[in-house]
Amino acid sequence: MTFHKYLGDSKMFEYDKHYRECQQLNKPFIKAKIDPRHGNYFVQIDLMTCDYDFSEKEIDTIQKLVDAESLFLKSKSNSIMHGYHIDKEIAWFDGISTENVHEFCEKLYDITQENHP
Repeated sequence: MTFHKYLGDSKMFEYDKHYRECQQLNKPFIKAKIDPRHGNYFVQIDLMTCDYDFSEKEIDTIQKLVDAESLFLKSKSNSIMHGYHIDKEIAWFDGISTENVHEFCEKLYDITQENHP
């Protein structure tokens, strides 16, 4: 069975199983779930499954990723991010477009692995 960098639009038991797998492999837990209020995704990354936290450099890189998504939303669909929060252990983003959710989640994962393989 291969490890998935993130899990999207799944059942609770699937998220739970993936969370435990992330703990065993010392990997971040990333989930994406469609928000029916606006039709875009709520994305969460949790580093409590790992033995490391986001560095300041990683937080800056994630902020740039959020800024790029915000620009995309404004230009493509005249939409907005509905909020986000980034700290050393957990981050969430509300309003990631359906077009970019896969790439966004993959990049989040890759950012964490640059310094913590």
